[in-house]
Amino acid sequence: MASDNIFSGLKVVDLASFIAGPSAAVILSDFGADVIKVEPPSGELWRHANHLPPQPVAEDAYPWHLANRNKRGMALDLKSPSAQQVLEKLVKWADVLVVNTPHPARARLKLEYEDVVKWNPRLIYADISGFGDKGPDANLPGFDITSYWARSGLLSMTRDAGAPPTWPVAGSGDNATAVGLYSAIVTALYRRERTGEGAHVTTSLLAEGVWSASVSIQAALCDAKFFGLHDRKNPANAAMNVYRAKDETWFVLIVTPDKLAAVAKAIGRPDLLTDPRFSDPAKLTANMPQLTAILDEIFCAEPMAHWYEVFNGVHVTFGAVRGPQEVVDDPQLRANDIIVPLEDAGGKLTSTISSPLQVHGVTKVAAKRAPKIGEHNDEVLRQLGFSAAEIDGLRASGAVPKAKEHAA
Repeated sequence: MASDNIFSGLKVVDLASFIAGPSAAVILSDFGADVIKVEPPSGELWRHANHLPPQPVAEDAYPWHLANRNKRGMALDLKSPSAQQVLEKLVKWADVLVVNTPHPARARLKLEYEDVVKWNPRLIYADISGFGDKGPDANLPGFDITSYWARSGLLSMTRDAGAPPTWPVAGSGDNATAVGLYSAIVTALYRRERTGEGAHVTTSLLAEGVWSASVSIQAALCDAKFFGLHDRKNPANAAMNVYRAKDETWFVLIVTPDKLAAVAKAIGRPDLLTDPRFSDPAKLTANMPQLTAILDEIFCAEPMAHWYEVFNGVHVTFGAVRGPQEVVDDPQLRANDIIVPLEDAGGKLTSTISSPLQVHGVTKVAAKRAPKIGEHNDEVLRQLGFSAAEIDGLRASGAVPKAKEHAA
């Protein structure tokens, strides 16, 4: 790893599973942190997510590499009594410990903050949950679809009028939450620099979902009048709607009041501004479906390339709706290091998604494949101070798997 990066020398133990916690550790690794990924001897389920619909199916374990690149891999059975001595040395070694084990199981494994802080008072214990630490549902299991999307209210709003709730994109809430957990970790590290004290930091999928939906949730807090779900053919505002070009490309159009005249002229319909159906605010509201139908007819007459030039020419905000296969070919992604090369993953997986933070003048660590199960067990155990005989004892006890070829 680079010796002069922002988090060079920062030691992180990632005990979390799936996406949000591990992805927070990935962001730290992008800027030079030494991250040890700890998983059960059988491996974490997310290793196999590329074969679990509705995730897109592929031979390459792309979700695993995305959430665990740049890490060293350790397999440890935390249920084994001998594992406690390994956990103790990991905690003493670490600056940051990332945990998302449900609290009942965490208590049984002696993984709660109170259990481990005695070994390292300077530790930043980063804790993530579905619904928060308190309240009647604190111990409910939660994925981003249930906690971030459904419980927060987001899923009730991200659909058109008349449509049932949809199934959101896998990992979208998790990855947003990962940035929140990373921020909490960095905030605690800054505090430790000033005070020398460690900290227990936390966020939840629910808190992050409510934060994402906060404009609407804040509106509900003051009893605001809601317009109801978006109806594309009868929108609250035809100037903020989704339309389709001649080549079947859907696009989002946002025309602010100061741009109305320029846009009307650019699409060849300045008459819309003086049309009596639309020039009076009250009539405009009543005739929004008619205006939408006129715009539908205009926009479906030319392909997206034409509208790209038209909208770009008047500096109006718009965006073509892209599928994943189109997004990966967007030149903006590579120009801005959003997609970067991935080293040594094998198969067809030669690129990955960088974390969304950039520090000008700082080059992120080159992205390297995620570890195989227990790939770095001996290396890490020796680094923690275990002798060869002690490592053999840990294997005999079942705390770490017996030496063998590393599983994929």
